[in-house]
Amino acid sequence: MLTKRIIPCLDVKDGKVVKGINFVNLRYAGEPEKLAKLYNDQGADELVFLDISASPEGRKTMLSVVEKTADQVFIPLTVGGGVSSIEDIRKVLKAGADKVAINTAAVKNPEIIKQGAEKFGSQCIVSAIDAKRVYEDNDDKIIVNTKQGKCWFEVYIYGGRKGTGIDAIAWAKKVEELGAGEILLTSMDADGTKMGFDLELTRKVSEEVNIPVIASGGAGTLEHFYEAFALGKADAALAASIFHYREYAVREIKEYLKSKGIPVRL
Repeated sequence: MLTKRIIPCLDVKDGKVVKGINFVNLRYAGEPEKLAKLYNDQGADELVFLDISASPEGRKTMLSVVEKTADQVFIPLTVGGGVSSIEDIRKVLKAGADKVAINTAAVKNPEIIKQGAEKFGSQCIVSAIDAKRVYEDNDDKIIVNTKQGKCWFEVYIYGGRKGTGIDAIAWAKKVEELGAGEILLTSMDADGTKMGFDLELTRKVSEEVNIPVIASGGAGTLEHFYEAFALGKADAALAASIFHYREYAVREIKEYLKSKGIPVRL
């Protein structure tokens, strides 16, 4: 059985790690290279680095910050934010990333996933999907029955600033077809709330695709991680604030998961 992964996330703005709630009200959380080393030493399986203001500001990823961060870790590093061309992917990989996460550019030009997978391999291409609930019946969307009522999930781009009208579950299936090797699935509704992952969104996407799904948004307790795997059927769980503000260490979460029968690497 494949082990489940625990992945700390560094949301980086102006070269500093920040964290907000529902993608807004950002506050300082630390220096990316220092936090990267801390999580590497704690036994994190992977690390995600997102330059969250790159796409909204219309600029490229801060490669110098990526290089400093990559120097501190000996685990797979995924980098996203401001990646909009094959050349951008090449530069980010050259700066030390093992994988590249693409959201806005992929929605605007889906061929970038196909071309990136062909040139660098599917294992390098992560489709980042930021999804938000829309409570309405819609014949054109994949409707999910939730505890709060029927809804579909809309894809957002530009760091959560712009809705696209695209169904997130249908989009997840599409990016798999195009060659993405993994999906980084963030619930905008749950992000930063510490109320738990959006299990209904995570489970539906996990059931619909055959590539690994990383659950993101909402981690606040040890139980939330267990639920992401046992109920959400995720392959990995990502979190930020509970790590940045020292509420939990990576190993603590893994030991809890192991005690609950979830396979992890200790």
